[in-house]
Amino acid sequence: MTTEALRNSIVADMGLAPEGHLKIDWVEAHMPVLNRVRKEFEADLPFKGLNITICLHLEAKTAYLAKVIQAGGANVTITGSNPLSTQDDVCAALVEDGITVFAKYNPDPAEYKQLIINALETKPDFIIDDGGDLVTILHSERPELLETIRGGAEETTTGIIKLKALEKEGVLKLPMVAVNDAYCKYLFDNRYGTGQSAFDGIIRTTNLVVAGSTVVVVGYGWCGKGVAMRAKGLGANVIVTEVDPIKAVEAHMDGFQVMPMIEAAKLGNFFITVTGNKDVITGEHYDVMKDGAVLANAGHFDVEVNKPELAKRAVSIRTVRKNIEEYRFADGRRMYLLAEGRLVNLAAADGHPAEIMDTTFALQALGLRYVRENHETLDRSVIKVPYEIDEKVARYKLDSLGIVLDTLTEKQKVYLDSWNA
Repeated sequence: MTTEALRNSIVADMGLAPEGHLKIDWVEAHMPVLNRVRKEFEADLPFKGLNITICLHLEAKTAYLAKVIQAGGANVTITGSNPLSTQDDVCAALVEDGITVFAKYNPDPAEYKQLIINALETKPDFIIDDGGDLVTILHSERPELLETIRGGAEETTTGIIKLKALEKEGVLKLPMVAVNDAYCKYLFDNRYGTGQSAFDGIIRTTNLVVAGSTVVVVGYGWCGKGVAMRAKGLGANVIVTEVDPIKAVEAHMDGFQVMPMIEAAKLGNFFITVTGNKDVITGEHYDVMKDGAVLANAGHFDVEVNKPELAKRAVSIRTVRKNIEEYRFADGRRMYLLAEGRLVNLAAADGHPAEIMDTTFALQALGLRYVRENHETLDRSVIKVPYEIDEKVARYKLDSLGIVLDTLTEKQKVYLDSWNA
């Protein structure tokens, strides 16, 4: 343990560190792609002497990413991007490993925000963000802290939406790599990761059967596709609601019912939001839902399910199990909100599987190195992950699985490059 990390960190209980080390050791053993990147970083030291601040869901897989960045020579500071997904034992373990941590499980809103500010006040050279938490504070409240920051990487759809809004207004102050838009992110993490981890959180929390129930998936982007796929696999009747006509046609051709939310609200037993937007389930929907409807969010912020309108209709609110709040209406109907409407896969479970986050966090690490090496020539804009990095991560993944690909012959390459061959 470094004295500096221990002296500067704010965590709940350092006595929990042994449990945190076990969790980190487990995911390290199941993240071969990131292990390979770590070896490269240890040899090249791309971040030598640099301060890097990370804001992500602070659990074991994120912790290992932080250790990989540290192995590249960085002084790493980390904070949580969701108050209910932070794991205190993992935080303590990271401090023992020499990483400065500003994070606790379930702080009040003011403390949560201050912990993020503390992480930014370490004057990072580069950042890794999730949902735009760091970028929002930097551009709205603490612009002076932007002086040292040369660029960063963003993890999620929601964060990229914010970055593009800043870019559109001409006020984005640094280049940010859009990791979520890489093929190896949305094809695998968003689809297979969210699909599995959302139901992991729901099933752990409720202990209710999915088979034979009606699951309403709100949004049919890559996350929605994964959730619908897993719901179908568990034996549910699946309804999809959408605003995009192309995605709606896709959901229909994938074998799912498609209808407006107001109609789906009458039929669903489980509702899972995956839109990245606000107020996709509101008062008019609560008014027609069945008794016992379960409401879960696997999108991002706790605004997809409108909590104020839910509370307004309730005559009583009580916690009936950990991460389940019961809202009882005057007519006797009960609505069950999971994990306060926050990300159910992280707030009520352990997030995406380690093998999924292996490729995602390899993209994060290599994307950050790309910004580090090219920040002087990059525009202050949202930057695509170079295809070469995307392909490299996929090849590393195939290597770890022992899968070998065919290669094009020279004649085939010539044919593909010709218009009159």
